[in-house]
Amino acid sequence: MALQEQLDRFKRQQEKCQSTLTSIASSKPKTTQKSFVPAAPNRPPAPAVKFSNDTERLQHINSIRKSPVGAQIKRVIDLLLETRQAFTPEQINEACYVDANANKAVFDSLRNNPKVHYDGKRFSYKSKHDLKDKGQLIYLIRKFPEGIAVIDLKDAYPTVMEDLQALKAAGQIWLLSNFDSQEDVAYPNDPRVPIKVDDDLKQLFRGIELPRDMLDIEKDLQKNGMKPATNTAKRRAMAQVQGISSKPKTKKKKHEISKRTKLTNAHLPELFQNLKGS
Repeated sequence: MALQEQLDRFKRQQEKCQSTLTSIASSKPKTTQKSFVPAAPNRPPAPAVKFSNDTERLQHINSIRKSPVGAQIKRVIDLLLETRQAFTPEQINEACYVDANANKAVFDSLRNNPKVHYDGKRFSYKSKHDLKDKGQLIYLIRKFPEGIAVIDLKDAYPTVMEDLQALKAAGQIWLLSNFDSQEDVAYPNDPRVPIKVDDDLKQLFRGIELPRDMLDIEKDLQKNGMKPATNTAKRRAMAQVQGISSKPKTKKKKHEISKRTKLTNAHLPELFQNLKGS
């Protein structure tokens, strides 16, 4: 019995110690584990703020609408010339940002411009000659036997310059430069009207010796009721004001043609009838 009592006492002590340890453990504060936050990497500095494409477009539109009236008119005429289409004022505004409805000066200038046709609703390009193709082009040129300036034809339709060169290559027209303005002039060359010049007339033409001074040539033209295309007196007066010598150039001595001369115009035998022997 004494042994059993000792065992029971030992068991109670063990249980008491276990409860004591449990209460001690539960009474300690809980430690919270700190989460690891990695350091932020070094980032490059933010780029400078730029205008968006829409902002740049609005600035561009504003600069156009604040430009002089003449600059806006040119912008519209260039549009009409390149497209060869008719545009309402709203369509012009969408295409090139010129607001004709909001600017009366621009609208009135467009309506009265000689290069613009306005039908009351739409604007379109107006060339000097209303042509559409090469057939109409050659028909017009044949109406001007004295020649028609190419500058008056070049905006008739988009491929007019190519057609002029094609007509020249086909021998239907001549393209010659004006002596004074250096501008090309188109002349008709109708193959249905062949012109034959007599040899006597050729010799008479080549045998006429012209005056060496242009002033004398102009006087002779005026005596015969013709208006000279040049004004030598005026040109020389302007040259003197600008300090340019106005003395007529002396003609170089004409070299005689001998039998040793290399002939390049053999198809004109009348030029070489008086060959000198060497």
